[in-house]
Amino acid sequence: MSGFSADWLALREPHDRRARNVEVLDAVVTAFASHISLNVADIGCGTGSTYRVLSPRLPSTQRWRLYDNDLSLLARAAGPANVTTLPLDLSRDLEAALDGAVDLVTTSALLDLVSVRWLERFATEVAARRLSVYAALSYDGRAKLDPVDETDAKIIAAVNAHQRTDKGFGPALGPAAAQAAVEQFERLDYAVMQGVSDWVFQPGDREIQTEILSGWASAARETGDVPLDQVMGWLTRRRELVSSGRSTIRVGHVDFFARPIGMR
Repeated sequence: MSGFSADWLALREPHDRRARNVEVLDAVVTAFASHISLNVADIGCGTGSTYRVLSPRLPSTQRWRLYDNDLSLLARAAGPANVTTLPLDLSRDLEAALDGAVDLVTTSALLDLVSVRWLERFATEVAARRLSVYAALSYDGRAKLDPVDETDAKIIAAVNAHQRTDKGFGPALGPAAAQAAVEQFERLDYAVMQGVSDWVFQPGDREIQTEILSGWASAARETGDVPLDQVMGWLTRRRELVSSGRSTIRVGHVDFFARPIGMR
């Protein structure tokens, strides 16, 4: 699983970095500040953005295992000697990523792609091993575009419907993923800290706005929930706003840090 191109991941990485919830990230760092060494398993790693954000703030002795099923992305994720990149089909072989020496499991922009069954399996396997989890940038269905267009609401509704289609793990949770994950871990006696991590794109962020709008239009077309002429008219109007420097977009995401209750 990844399903994302290296170019798209590179484009979004600086925006992801700014969007990550500072309080949640600080909680992860504080939780492991006294550790002499740390073993981290990063699942659905892409090109390694979570490693680049988190590793400078963790104990100096770290060992990271980065998992993805895309060999091209894994090649770009390769880092120093303490980083091992490993191909893995997370839909089938999740347990292999969690076995062995692991203290912290990290993931970014993954949980909104998975099914209820996969999420329950993930939480159960993590809890059985008493592992902590830092999950960042799960899309939660919120989107605000300015200026407002009369077709915005229809497009966003279609995008959210598309988010619930199968992304390789069964019918995806989509916008419901973050809350479902928090509730699942709380049922397993985890303390969970969560916070919003919204993308906020300003008028100067033209390239990523254009990519997102094109992606949303494509998703809306695939659902068939919005007539094609309305989709194309909407995309034309929104692109004009972007090119003229009059567009801002906020896209809702959630980060959380889940830790077994009583763990020091």
